[in-house]
Amino acid sequence: MTSKHTSLDLALVAARAADEKKAENVLVLEVGPIIGICDYFVVCSASNNRLVGAISQEIEDHAVIEFDRHAMSVEGLDDRRWVLVDFGDVVVHVFGEEERAYYRLERLYGDARRVEWQVEPVQT
Repeated sequence: MTSKHTSLDLALVAARAADEKKAENVLVLEVGPIIGICDYFVVCSASNNRLVGAISQEIEDHAVIEFDRHAMSVEGLDDRRWVLVDFGDVVVHVFGEEERAYYRLERLYGDARRVEWQVEPVQT
């Protein structure tokens, strides 16, 4: 990332992009202190395989548009049951509902700090 944009910025953009595309149960977990290979996980799920693919693409698109960042790798697009979008410092997991229930990453990384990612509504 450039000094202007942090890993957290990318994680927040990924979470918001997933939400815009109707992802469910979107979480941002600060996993850096626990695993040390990346700073954040973004975890979300979708009701069907087509939506898993669409959410993954939306996240990639926003990373390019907002930060000129491309994923280092994307895994799981063939099955679209669990797509992993790896930006190096941020790893996004887009699950089908059954796969998320099975793997339970948020429970596995239960010690990770959850980061608030939703934009606060404007007070009028």
